[in-house]
Amino acid sequence: MIQEKLRSIIESLGYGEYGFASLRKPLSLEYYKSWIEAGLHGEMEYLKRHLEIKESPEIRYPKAHSAIVFRFPYYPAEKNDFPLKESRVALYAKGMDYHDELKVKLENLMSALNESFPKEEFLFHTDSGPVLERDLAYQAGLGWFGKNSCIIDQKAGSLFFIAEILTSLKLPSAELKHPDRCGTCTRCIDACPTKAISNTGNQIDASRCISYLNIEKKGLPDPSLREAMGDWLFGCDICQTVCPWNEKLHGKKAMKSITEPETSRDTLTTELRMLLQASDSELKALFQGTPLTRSKPKGLRRNAIIVATNSQLKELKTDIEKHSDTDELRDLVLWSLERL
Repeated sequence: MIQEKLRSIIESLGYGEYGFASLRKPLSLEYYKSWIEAGLHGEMEYLKRHLEIKESPEIRYPKAHSAIVFRFPYYPAEKNDFPLKESRVALYAKGMDYHDELKVKLENLMSALNESFPKEEFLFHTDSGPVLERDLAYQAGLGWFGKNSCIIDQKAGSLFFIAEILTSLKLPSAELKHPDRCGTCTRCIDACPTKAISNTGNQIDASRCISYLNIEKKGLPDPSLREAMGDWLFGCDICQTVCPWNEKLHGKKAMKSITEPETSRDTLTTELRMLLQASDSELKALFQGTPLTRSKPKGLRRNAIIVATNSQLKELKTDIEKHSDTDELRDLVLWSLERL
């Protein structure tokens, strides 16, 4: 049986957290359409452009019938020499770009699959293309859709990457799907500083999400949201670190230390000053190969100004003021100096 052969190959190479899903019309497609129509995707127009392919994957992947879906935990992270020690960066971003890392992790498996099924097609994929991968993860039995929109598993929490290998093999989706175990819990809703999660959960207003504001948004965040962004330089973990399922897996103390960290003011000031003083080429070199390149130097400076302001680091006023002649940052600098 094809599935048994696949399981043998996958597990012999040490991949334990995976499942199979049929590459068909996504179960959550109508919800996704209504989310786009409501404009909750912010400025991420590519999500709208990809809608047709997400509805009919065969348009982009004509030979693909199924997906082998994997979970890869990113917390606790392997020890690394990430250049920022005190600046708040989302857990997934404290290392090399996960797109490249996951591809490397799956290369041996891809080779083994091509060797065992020479007439079939296998294509690595992770969140950079037009596939509703959380939908695939749900269909593969890897978790349920949490109120914070993340896929959550009662044993694995939600601090994991999702990656998939699209294949021409015809595989059925998992028969048993995870039931929704969020229950009456509203911790993620209550904890979100910008109120980006709807009161009933399961719907995110991306234009209010901190991770959107300090990564995806090209211009300046609305003044009404800047203070609520707190000291997050890149991304945000709050809606996950307050989740009971992550507390159960990783411990309440560990999760609270991420939600409410004790920060060294001196070190944070040094790091933000470096971000504000460094040239474009220096910032590109410093963060090369990491997710932080997505914000580009301009975005990192913008974020640094917001963090410095919300942290009341008055000693950075001179460094911030130097950016008042930058068209894209002028209004933000004025906002910052008023508050400092």
